[in-house]
This record gives sequence, C-alpha cells and structure tokens, in this order.
Amino acid sequence: MIEPVQLITQTLLDETLAKARKSPRLRMNHNFHASPDSNSHRFLNAICRGSYCPPHRHVTPPKPESFLLLSGRLAFLMFDDSGAITACHRLGENGLFGVDVAPGLWHSIVALSDAAVCYEVKPGPYEPIADKDFAPFAPRENTPGAAAYLRKLEEWIEG
Repeated sequence: MIEPVQLITQTLLDETLAKARKSPRLRMNHNFHASPDSNSHRFLNAICRGSYCPPHRHVTPPKPESFLLLSGRLAFLMFDDSGAITACHRLGENGLFGVDVAPGLWHSIVALSDAAVCYEVKPGPYEPIADKDFAPFAPRENTPGAAAYLRKLEEWIEG
C-alpha cells in the first residue's frame, strides 16, 4: 500500500541508487504511484553511468513526460526520425535542472556522472507493450550493438 504522503529524502535517493548499482540494467525506479493502472505515474529514476536507455517516444497513446534532476548530471538527448541528434540538454549544468517533452518526440537519457537521480512524471496507465515506441535507428537494450551505441552517444555528448 502506498502511503498518502511520501517524502523524497537523501536516504530514499541513496537507497534507490544502491538498488540501481546492483541492477543488471544499472538503473532502478522508485514508484510513488499505486499501480501500473494509476494515472499519473510519478517516480524516481536512478541511473548509473553505463546504463543504456534506448531512444524511444510515447505515441500510442500520446504521453508527455517530465524529468526533474535531483542529483548528479544527465544528458537529455532528442533525435529526428533518422537518428540524428537534434538537441542535447545537460541537466545539472549551467542552471538547467529539468525538461518537459511533448508526446511523440524521440528521446533518451545518458548519465554524465557516476550516478544521477531524476523525478519523472508521465500519464498512466503503464502497459508494457504500448508504453514506448523504440527507435528503429538504435539497438534495443541488451542486444548486440547496444554498448557500442551508448559509447557513440557519450562521445557525441563530450564532443
């Protein structure tokens, strides 16, 4: 059961990051919403350097998404339909702490620090089959080429 008031503390961030570090995906969510059927999904996303978040978009149904950085540094990347990077927003640098993205835009996040935590919000419900459209121009997670593609993104970010 979800508590009616949940506090976002350094302890919670540290616990979520500890779980991310032990996860094979090098990331972990801490959900504040009660279930996948909830409408609005609110969660912490702890991501460690080396975690690959494949470029994706939310089209069916169209869902906006917001990211607010709580610790560390992240790159928020946007892509065109051919896979070219069209924008790179470095969260945690130069006074930039978050981004709100409209539905249907290709995007991904890349950890720039050893670990980072952001607070994410998007509409529910969560249905794994329809939640995301994965980009045809990028490898899926845990497939051949995923690690090399992540390195390519990191090199592009570091420019």
